Amino acid sequence: MQLDVYNMKGEIVDKIELSDDIFAIEPNEDALYRVAIAQQANKRQGTHKVKDRSEVRGGGRKPFRQKGTGRARQGSSRSPKHVGGGVVFGPTPRSYRVRLPKKLRRLALFSALSVKANSDKIIVLDDLTIENGKTREMVEVLKNLGVDSTSLVVTTGKNDYVVRSARNLQGVKTAPVNALSVLDILKYDRLIATREALETFQEVYES
Repeated sequence: MQLDVYNMKGEIVDKIELSDDIFAIEPNEDALYRVAIAQQANKRQGTHKVKDRSEVRGGGRKPFRQKGTGRARQGSSRSPKHVGGGVVFGPTPRSYRVRLPKKLRRLALFSALSVKANSDKIIVLDDLTIENGKTREMVEVLKNLGVDSTSLVVTTGKNDYVVRSARNLQGVKTAPVNALSVLDILKYDRLIATREALETFQEVYES
């Protein structure tokens, strides 16, 4: 597969050869679904917590005598059926982390990239240099490329100027190529990547 390479002015300056084993496979919908769900689950903190009847303050004394009142017998005023009592089967801290096989995660990543490539949603930049980290510089680049939808900007490593220039733009996210996730690829309409980032990605996964 070949894609055009653009400069920051939106002009075609070259072509890049992409591996068919990564960018032109038959997308596996089951792998995409399972990995996307797993990545969403792994983002959860799992810090939710409520108090059960043993943790609620008070209730140490029997509220009234066992017999002779005409009422149902009670051992504690902090029983779940009382106002101010504990919660039954409430949430407690837990981990939602899901571990998936490496081959499945790789298949999902290649499937997501193939979906973008088949839909002409991948834009390759010869270079992305934002000198001052100004938002208007990133806006100008996106305008030159004709991008008017949500975009994921992928660079070789974390570039503070690129991150700063895009963080105030709604619908635009930056990510280093080594942190590329299936969820981000599917979420954003366009994938804008530098030539160096794609070459690095291919070197890692073809080796």
